[in-house]
Amino acid sequence: MEKIERNVIEPIADVHLQEAKTDAINWFNHLQAKVEDIFLRKGFVLVIIGFLLGRALILSQLAPFGLPFFAAVYLMRRDKAPLSLLGLVAGSLTVHYSNGITMFVSVLLLMLIYKIKKPGLEGQFKTMAIYVFASLALVNLAEHYIRNRSIQIYDGMMIGVEAGLAMILTLIFIQCIPLLSVKKRTQALKTEEIVSVIILLASVMTGTIGWAIYDLSIEHILSRYLVLLFGLAGGAAIGSTVGVVTGLIFSLASIASLYQMSLLAFSGLLGGLLKEGKKMGVSFGLLIATLLIGLYGEGSNNIMLTMYESFSSVLLFLLTPSSIIGKIAKHIPGTSEHSNEQQQYMRRMRDVTAQRVTQFSNVFEALSDSFTQIDERGQAEEEDEKELDYFLSNVTEKTCQVCFKKEQCWSNNFDTTYEGMQEIMHQLYENDGVLPQNTAREWGKYCTRSPQVIAAISQEMTFYQANQKMKKQVKESRKLVADQLRGVSAVMDDFAKEIQRERKNHDLQEEQILEAIQDFGLTVGHVEIYSLEQGNVDIEMSVPYCHGRGECEKLIAPMLSDIIGETIVVHSEECAAYPSGQCHAVFRTAKKYAVETGVAHAAMGGGLVSGDSYTTMEIGGGKYAIAISDGMGNGERAHFESTETLKLLQKFLLSGIEEKIAIKSVNSVLSLRTTDEIFSTLDLAMIDLQDAKAKFLKICSIPSFIKRGDKVIKIESSNLPMGIIQEFDVDVVSEELKAGDLLIMMSDGIFEAPNHVENFDFWMKRKIKELQTDEPQEIADLILEEVIRARGMIDDDMTIVTAKIKHNTPKWASIPVNSFQKRA
Repeated sequence: MEKIERNVIEPIADVHLQEAKTDAINWFNHLQAKVEDIFLRKGFVLVIIGFLLGRALILSQLAPFGLPFFAAVYLMRRDKAPLSLLGLVAGSLTVHYSNGITMFVSVLLLMLIYKIKKPGLEGQFKTMAIYVFASLALVNLAEHYIRNRSIQIYDGMMIGVEAGLAMILTLIFIQCIPLLSVKKRTQALKTEEIVSVIILLASVMTGTIGWAIYDLSIEHILSRYLVLLFGLAGGAAIGSTVGVVTGLIFSLASIASLYQMSLLAFSGLLGGLLKEGKKMGVSFGLLIATLLIGLYGEGSNNIMLTMYESFSSVLLFLLTPSSIIGKIAKHIPGTSEHSNEQQQYMRRMRDVTAQRVTQFSNVFEALSDSFTQIDERGQAEEEDEKELDYFLSNVTEKTCQVCFKKEQCWSNNFDTTYEGMQEIMHQLYENDGVLPQNTAREWGKYCTRSPQVIAAISQEMTFYQANQKMKKQVKESRKLVADQLRGVSAVMDDFAKEIQRERKNHDLQEEQILEAIQDFGLTVGHVEIYSLEQGNVDIEMSVPYCHGRGECEKLIAPMLSDIIGETIVVHSEECAAYPSGQCHAVFRTAKKYAVETGVAHAAMGGGLVSGDSYTTMEIGGGKYAIAISDGMGNGERAHFESTETLKLLQKFLLSGIEEKIAIKSVNSVLSLRTTDEIFSTLDLAMIDLQDAKAKFLKICSIPSFIKRGDKVIKIESSNLPMGIIQEFDVDVVSEELKAGDLLIMMSDGIFEAPNHVENFDFWMKRKIKELQTDEPQEIADLILEEVIRARGMIDDDMTIVTAKIKHNTPKWASIPVNSFQKRA
């Protein structure tokens, strides 16, 4: 029974506890919104700040804080200026009634000058600072003259100092007022803005000088609390800066507070260094600094009082919600909170960009689907029937309309007449416009105007066939456009996914790699890791100029290979332009296979311009492409066609479009570009450098051969030359290559050159099998020389490309680095 009660009561208690937590969070958020509404939206915080700044004095007689604060509020939040004036006058009256009068009159004079000469938008901040200087100086001069009937040099100097400080504080406070709003600030605070905020806060706390609770000074408690707050949020640099600035302003207000600068600066430094200990660590730093500086500054008499003040600051600091400290840290550059905020912002921007690219991809996909759906089978058959009806209607209009047997043929024997004409049309189509005798004889028995009908059908057949050919071309073009749009959609979709791939933070790994290389004795500028994925490592590094000794290839890449556990090679290297500069190198994972090529070619008759073109290139995704194009004929025009074919193909492949769609797109461009009968062939081999799988796409090209030991494998396919028709199917032949294989690709000038040879395949296989070398360039030269000898002349363009597949073995072995813990 107790077990049953426990099983029933405990879940109910958990639910109530969760509801209580949710209610507490909602209540806290509601309270926070209410406080923001009262203090920030309604401007009550400006009243408090104005009250304290109205009380703030320097050297017990100068009050340079009030008027600059009002001027800044008037410029930045004009609707809240009366509230700030109310706080300033109230605070000044607590010091002396004359201070309140001076403050009020200074504000009136400032507003009068502002109304007389309103500054422009560009220089309004500087102009307002000058107006503050003039207003405060004139009012103070008038007050001293009325009170003393004379102005001494010392008085004039002090008035000038006060007005000068007010002018400077105006520019400082203008940077702080926009921060006192409910608008969320996305960018980080500049260094000047941080210092301005600290000066404003320290100036506000100066207004609490003289306040005490049980002999504990309020300004000391608040100043140390401020140091604790910024020490935890920004670290040692910000903490010590806050301490120095706050202590400096306090020492200007009261000479007795001079030692506070040392205490606050030392507390900010120690607290920032102990930031990893969170609130307790920063608090411990304040207590240690208070103990040390307290003994040094005031001796043991007041040490307990000073410690009590620090304990009060620590208590207030511990009661401060961590969310407030986190919000402060988000706006301070260099903090982890700021980095996370920036990463979230960049993530949002990246997601928006990826979403836009995906939308474009969907648009292209929709366009492709719309082109595909137009050619539905049912619609095509219905249109064919309509065209056949139109065809026969045109025939009957020319023949049957004037025939006396029209009524008998079309009213009484419609099906017989219709099927007979349809049969004649089919027979003419199948026999290239020649009608068989038996069909003409049978139709002559049925129709009295048989010769005229047959002639009319033959004439209309010409127009019908032309129309059908045009429709077929339009349909094929539409299908090609659909494939191209689908290919572009796929490329953009992959690009969107690549954008959304979040770059991981590899700060720790970068430091470890940097330390390991420097411990080895090499100097490295910086290390940037973009990817540590298995098989896709991407590292960028800057190293000093090595005078051509090849340190990146010989030392750094082997060390990275041992550190990461993969074979790393130098992908690209940009050497420094001068000896004292920095070289930039990119290190990436070495591919499992490498391709070594050799090329031999000769133009017809030993000329300089060949109609054949070739290319070998490494494209993205670890693929290697080898292509040969043979332009129709010889000379410059054939060379231009074959070169253009390979240029277009290269650009399509580098864009990431799939091979078949790329070839179809090139064919479409070639077929639509000119009406001349100038065509070209294409022989393309795509080799994957990770698994050595190869795809062969042959467009009316000569067979290729793979030599594997004593075995020769023939690769062939049949397709029309490129540019003849707009639509054709590309046959893809796949073959898995192995290390040591030799791939031999050639043009028809090589394959069909030997005289007195009936079987070119057998002759070429025998020559390849008899080769005694496995060097690609030597093989290309030997085969070209053998073909020319067998032919006796060069009566066609000849091109041969040889590629050897081999394991990608780096030149340098890995160098063990014991100080780095390898990646699991």
